[in-house]
Amino acid sequence: MIPAALRATLYTLLQIIITPPYALITLLCFPLPPHYRYKVTYGWTCLMLFLLRIICGLHYRVLGAENIPDRPSIVLSKHQSAWETLALQQIFPPQVWVLKKELLRIPFFGWGLAMTNPIAIDRSSGKAALQQIVEQGKERLEQNFWIVIFPEGTRIPPGKTGKYKIGGAWLATHTGTLVVPVAHNAGEFWGRDSFIKYPGTITVSIGKPIDPTGMEPDELNARVQAWIEAEVSRISRSGKEGRDGKFVLVSNKSLKDAEK
Repeated sequence: MIPAALRATLYTLLQIIITPPYALITLLCFPLPPHYRYKVTYGWTCLMLFLLRIICGLHYRVLGAENIPDRPSIVLSKHQSAWETLALQQIFPPQVWVLKKELLRIPFFGWGLAMTNPIAIDRSSGKAALQQIVEQGKERLEQNFWIVIFPEGTRIPPGKTGKYKIGGAWLATHTGTLVVPVAHNAGEFWGRDSFIKYPGTITVSIGKPIDPTGMEPDELNARVQAWIEAEVSRISRSGKEGRDGKFVLVSNKSLKDAEK
């Protein structure tokens, strides 16, 4: 058995080698329409998930895939790890993220991220940031992009709950867009600021879409938080039981049935 630290080292080395030239290729795609640029950057994501799978032994399965709507929606997801920033791109259709603008300044990674047409905000600007989210969010939805938001704003350790910020619920109620809550236990395998990625099968659970019609942002936000936190508790550590190395889409039955 190869130690997890050695696996993580090899993954990181390959990431360092691959990312700079890939970022330069992505920059050359700037003149292309947004969806074409997304396809190019998505190739890097698939490559990183592939390396995580074959080198680190990190797999995932999805519960509730049948809950994914057939039209652009807003994904509000738990944030525990860097892993979900990759995997959500593979689970959901083409998407943009609401993120802090500082991320775009990171060499190579940030440059590639900028090519995905994100909604980059200054989180300290208050109401101006909310207005920007609504204005640019409408544009992205009209362009047939999904929108992914991490309401807690930063990675939160397993077992902890961050403050759910109002931006995602505000966008949903002001555009009448369905909200898809997402829970997972990725932080148990690849923690915040952790170099080591432990092998196992991460569980991602997708909740039923929530129609924001007639709801206030605070009400919607509270409902999303309640479902996500309860679901995270339910699936906690369950992924470590399944190490068959398979990616499986299953309906949202009990986790015991999903293992069969």
